[in-house]
Amino acid sequence: MPEFGLSLCFKVVIDGQPLGNWSKCEGLAVEYDIYEYREGGNNSFVHRIPGRAKYQNIRLTRPVDPSSAVVAAWLASVAAMTFAPGVGVVLKGSTATIVLLDSACEPVAIWNLVGVYPAKWTGPTLDVGQNSVAMETLELVHNGFVG
Repeated sequence: MPEFGLSLCFKVVIDGQPLGNWSKCEGLAVEYDIYEYREGGNNSFVHRIPGRAKYQNIRLTRPVDPSSAVVAAWLASVAAMTFAPGVGVVLKGSTATIVLLDSACEPVAIWNLVGVYPAKWTGPTLDVGQNSVAMETLELVHNGFVG
């Protein structure tokens, strides 16, 4: 029987294109501005109303593998389409899905993101003098979660 909640691995898909499995994901969070409204004549409490949502960047980390080439191709396609002379930004943002898999590689939880853009990609530090795993990090900006 699978053990739920174990983050053994997860996969990331952007606009239907799998970007492979990743070993670390940070930033699945939302925070709301809270506005206080003091109702006239009611002194027993203050209404607290949620305002604008703020989403953290998603940071994905993993060892470099063959699917790293797919990430590089996606980054290149975004860079090629970002600006058009006289028009400005032409991208509408991608959609992304992060799927947490259990020990049997069955989905446990799914997060769907909208308005996704790459904010930063960091490749491995290559040093033959060190015996370390070549890691890559992809940081994504997004405009929220959808069901």
